[in-house]
Amino acid sequence: MTQNIHRPKKSHFLSAYTLLQNALLVTLITVFVAGCSSFKLEKGPKGLFGGGDAQISNSETELGVNGFIWQATLDALSFMPMTSADPIGGIVITDWYQSRSAPKERFKVTVYILDKNLRADGLRVSAFKQERTSNGWQDATLSPEIAIKLENAILSRARELHILTLEAGN
Repeated sequence: MTQNIHRPKKSHFLSAYTLLQNALLVTLITVFVAGCSSFKLEKGPKGLFGGGDAQISNSETELGVNGFIWQATLDALSFMPMTSADPIGGIVITDWYQSRSAPKERFKVTVYILDKNLRADGLRVSAFKQERTSNGWQDATLSPEIAIKLENAILSRARELHILTLEAGN
């Protein structure tokens, strides 16, 4: 006996992957347009981004990690709810982010800032995805490219902040 199963048509909503990319792009553009930094530069030796392995400190508290990368991380993930943000240990953990246009998918990001210097290897991003099934939320495969794109976006923003600080000092 053959049973007919009614399956709804695929929705016309953007995939969560595309939505995450678009949200990240909008966030970066918004931050770039609005961006001014209240950080001051402490000079270091020449480094990866041309201005040296710069370290910055907030006028109120000393960060345990590179301030440019710290601020760039917060800027890039500002659309996601934060669970934890530790500027001394250099860890940012978001809560699950679920888009209204893709309610059956959600994402979570953890960023590790590994160095006080502004270096590409001073950052590691882990991204996670879950999909809603009849059994609840289940872990799903997420392309490793997502974490790499987030790392690149954070490092690009950190470099912009560094350049803005250098220009403000001149």
